[in-house]
This record gives sequence, structure tokens and C-alpha cells, in this order.
Amino acid sequence: MIASCLCYLLLPAARLCRALSHAFFTCRKNALLAKSSSPQVEGDFAMAPQGLDQEECEGLLQQWREEGSSQVFSAVSEGPLVDKGLAQSSLALLMDYPGEQDAASEDKWCSRQLSDLQAAENLEEPSPEVLGEESLPEGEGPMWAAVPMQAGPQYADCTILPMGALAAEEWEEDPAVVAWSLAPEPMPQEEAPIWSFEGLGQLQPPPVEIPYHEILWREWEDFSTQLDAQGLEAGDGPQFQFTLMSYNILAQDLMQQSSELYLHCHPDILNWNYRFANLMQEFQHWDPDILCLQEVQEDHYWEQLEPSLRMMGFTCFYKRRTGCKTDGCAVCYKPTRFRLLCASPVEYFRPGLELLNRDNVGLVLLLQPLVPEGLGQVSVAPLCVANTHILYNPRRGDVKLAQMAILLAEVDKVARLSDGSHCPIILCGDLNSVPDSPLYNFIRDGELQYDGMPAWKVSGQEDFSHQLYQRKLQAPLWPSALGITDGCQYVTSCHPKRSERRKYSRDFLLRFRFCSIACQRPVGLVLMEGVTDTKPERPAGWAESVLEEDMSEPEPEPEPVSPRTIGTIQHCLHLTSVYTHFLPQHCRPEVTTMPLGIGATVDYIFFSAESCENGNRTDHRLYQDGTLKLLGRLSLLSEEILWAANGLPNPFCSSDHLCLLASFGMEVTAP
Repeated sequence: MIASCLCYLLLPAARLCRALSHAFFTCRKNALLAKSSSPQVEGDFAMAPQGLDQEECEGLLQQWREEGSSQVFSAVSEGPLVDKGLAQSSLALLMDYPGEQDAASEDKWCSRQLSDLQAAENLEEPSPEVLGEESLPEGEGPMWAAVPMQAGPQYADCTILPMGALAAEEWEEDPAVVAWSLAPEPMPQEEAPIWSFEGLGQLQPPPVEIPYHEILWREWEDFSTQLDAQGLEAGDGPQFQFTLMSYNILAQDLMQQSSELYLHCHPDILNWNYRFANLMQEFQHWDPDILCLQEVQEDHYWEQLEPSLRMMGFTCFYKRRTGCKTDGCAVCYKPTRFRLLCASPVEYFRPGLELLNRDNVGLVLLLQPLVPEGLGQVSVAPLCVANTHILYNPRRGDVKLAQMAILLAEVDKVARLSDGSHCPIILCGDLNSVPDSPLYNFIRDGELQYDGMPAWKVSGQEDFSHQLYQRKLQAPLWPSALGITDGCQYVTSCHPKRSERRKYSRDFLLRFRFCSIACQRPVGLVLMEGVTDTKPERPAGWAESVLEEDMSEPEPEPEPVSPRTIGTIQHCLHLTSVYTHFLPQHCRPEVTTMPLGIGATVDYIFFSAESCENGNRTDHRLYQDGTLKLLGRLSLLSEEILWAANGLPNPFCSSDHLCLLASFGMEVTAP
């Protein structure tokens, strides 16, 4: 009888223990999830799994029984403790438990919870209102509870993700959390640099550097041999080695104008302060020698980006889009590695031409690499760097081709050497065209037959073949008034002016009186007395070939003019792509952007390189002398991997594009 009574009295206490244990572990896991970098964020809350492992319940109940069994009988004899406030205060402590407390505070909390359990042994089973949550039916799967996100003090509107817990906790509930957690290796805490701006106080990147390539698994593919400390390759001959990054950083104005494209993103990660700190951290991590940016908002450039990049050692050039547009392109380089020879901004807008009525721009720089002084009298050829952002409209392939022709003509003029050849060229940017499209093949192959081609087919972005009316390209693609030939060269470049006119003296001209032709009487000449009835006499000792002997400077031969093919455009820059646009290890295509959740490649880095003899364009390690050599590149990602990170932008990548990064080598020659 006494045993049955004890079991009857212990039953509510066991149920209470189980409920409180559920609450304890739910709060613990929610606090950890609030500190995690999981991108699955909805509204103002992060979703955390609720549920309790059965072994944890039994272990906690057994601990309570061992520590409180001596007080059970005394509690039974004294009567039930009808103090519901005690249980409520314990639960309040549970739900208010801060996620940043240390292990000592957790142990203190556990001791207080156990004392509350011992005091409440005779309470009746608490109702769901007392527990502050709905009762869990037995046998059901894990449920989800909402926990408010923690905001850091640096940016009031941003979600700062403290990474301390990521290295110490292991997740088993959510595969996405496991995938995006950092390795449990300790990360060195370095003092983050602070960039100050005039009139804006101070801005700094997130408190803990999150290596971008470690989170999204972007690996560096090395194609080079070992380099020395000065960045020169050891082997057949020294090389000048440098890195270049191309990045569409997503202008804030354009993002707000097309907000429907970013509904999948939490508002905090779209805040410019958050994005700016992430971008600067990414620039600092990869530390390129040349930085080519697209969609750079003008006010952000002058107030934040340019001062920050200048403090990082860059010299920057910026070209805003024409018209009322607020963004543009920028090219930045390190003056410790390069010296500027010339900078040419390119505007595609031409008044009065319907084909070129858009406001896109480009920027072309000619840089002279600086070789370390210890190498002696050596030299490196100049480097031409071109950066652009081509029109997006998928239906206007004719505009895209015309804009690219203008850029190639400017590159041809800037990169042309005195002997008619070209220095090494790097052309990069957002071209709004997919791989193997006609525009892509034109840049890579140097020729395109466009006559009769549907305009939408040029970029390959979308398929409009189902539409009844389709704009088709007709020859000539652009009018001759543009001043650009079908070979994508300026007309003045094809027919250069003579440096100086030939000057003749009076004595030289008088010699024509006695040349062989002058001494012959023309056939049919009317005989007039005193005018045409005489002929000049050759002076004694005057050689007939004196004229030919004195003309020491022959007339220059006219340059051969290639025949013009109607409906075909060409260029002679010999460019190829850094990326192969396919991931063999994943058997998936590479992507550089994800508009509306669909992966695509529209960003490129093209560089001067002759085609391989075997025709294999994916092999970048076979080059002719004097061209750029690809030493390495930062791998791109597949659409599936970006989907696992909730697309673009996400908490780690603050643009809707991925950055492109490549390392090149240039020959160092003796004078």
C-alpha cells in the first residue's frame, strides 16, 4: 500500500521532470542556433529544432532521483507544496537563458533547476499554460520553436553572426547547418582593420573574419610551378606574377529597384553596411594586385569604397554610367606593382544612333609592371586591362555586339605596339552572355557571322524562338559614321597619318626639266611657234638616272587591306577564357550568378593566349612566347551548392554574383 502511494505521488513529479527537461534542452539548442551561421532565416526569427533525446531525459530523471530520494518521504509527509510560482520562475529562467553565458552559468542553472524539481515533487501535472508551451504528444517527431535573432552593436540593422560557438558545437539536426559550419580548428583572432571615412565616423568589417573560400568550398587551382618570394617563377626564365579579381558587387540602388529578385534574402543581409563590410573583408582576404569592379554605386564609391581601397594600397579609377544612372565600373591597381601609362574611359552611348542609345560604359588601363630592382636591367611588356558591364536586355543582342566592338576597338588602340602587334591583354567584366553563345564565341574565336541571326540568340540568356516577331541582325551592323571597321578597329588606326610630309627644294624640282620623260615630245601635241616647237636640251654630263639616285626615301607601300566580308565582324586580339565553365569533379556547369534562383555564367576573365595546337581550349598551360600564362584560378561553384546556401546574396557572399580571381605570369626579358 505504501509503495503504491509512493508511485502515485512520484508520477506527477516524473512528468514534471520530463517537461522541464524538454524545456531545458530546447532552450539550450535554440540559444546555440541563434549563434550559428545557418542561412535558413524567415522573417525576424531563426527556426530551431525542438525535441529531447530519450537518453537525456532518463539521465536527468535518474540524477534527480539519486539526489532527491532522501527528501521524498519528508515531502510526502509534509503535504503538497502548492507553490506554482516556484515552477513558473524556473521555467522563466529557462526561456530567458542568454545564449552567450559560459559553462559555469549553465551548471549553476542546472543546480537551481534540480532544487526546483525536488521542491515540486508533489505538485500535480502542470498545465500547458504553466509550461509556456503546448504539451507534446508522445511518439511525434521533432517540432520547431521561434527564437529572436541576436543583433550586434556595430550595425543596428544587421545580423552579426558570432562564430565562437560554431567551432565548439557539432550539429546533428539540420544537414544544412552541418554543411555550412566551420571546421572545429581554433581560428586565430586578429585585430580587424578599421577604415575611417570623412564625415561618417568609422566602419569596420564583422568582428571575426569568416574565410569565404572555406565556407563555400572555393578551392584554389594551381597551374604554376614554385614561385619565389618576389613573385617570380623559377624555371626556364623569371616571370612577373600578379593576381586579378573581377567582381560585380551589386549596386544598392539597382537592388532596391528590383527588390522582387531578393525576396529569399533576410533584410539584414541586404543592408549596405553589412554588405560593405563583407565586401571589404573579401578584398582583404584575397588581396589581388588588380581589382575590376562592376555595378559600383557612385556615392558609395567616393564615400566608402575608394577611401578604403586607398588605405589598402590601391590606386582607383572610376567611370560612372552615362545619363541618369548611378553606378559604373572601377579598375584599381597597386602602385607598388604597376605604373599607370594611360587610362581610357569608354562610353557606348552615341547621340542619334538607335543602336547605341544605352548608358553602359567600360574602362581601359595600360599598366607597366614594376620589376624588383634586384633583378638588374630587365623589362616586362605593358599590360592592357579592360573592364566593362554590357547591356542586360536579352532581346538586344545587336546592342551587345556594338558595345563589344567599341570596347575591342579601344583595347586595340591602347594595346597596339609600335611594330603593329599587341601587348598582353586582360578583358573582364559582366558581359550578360552565357558560354558558347555567339557573343562569347566572337570574343574567343575572333570572328562572327551575324547576318540574319535573331538578336536574342546573341547572348543566349533566354530563348525567344516561340515569339512570332523576332528582331534579326542585318549587315552592316553599325553605320560607318561610328568610325569603327568590321575588324573592330578605329578607322584612323587602320590608316595612320604620315608622320611628316616630304619636303622638296627648288633645285630638286628644277631637275624634272631634264628627266627622260620631260625631254620627249608628247604624241598629238599641237605645234605652236615659240612654245611647243622646241624641246629642252639636256645639260652636258647630266645622267638620265639622276632623279632616281637622288630620291633616297622611297614612297611607303600601302598597307594591305583585307577584303570586307558582308555580315561578318572580326578582331585580332587572340583572347581565351580563364574558366572552362564546367566542374568535372561535380559533373555540373559553373555558375557566377543566380537570378531568380537559376544559376548562370555571365562574368568572365579573358586574356591573351594563342590557341593550343591540339585545339583543346580547356588546356591553359600551352602558350606561345610573349603571351600571358595562367598560373592559377579560384574555382567557381555549381548551382546545387549555391542552393544549399540559400542562393545569392547570402550571409557570406554579399552580392548576387561570385567573384572571379586568377593569377597570371608575364615574361621578364633582358634589354
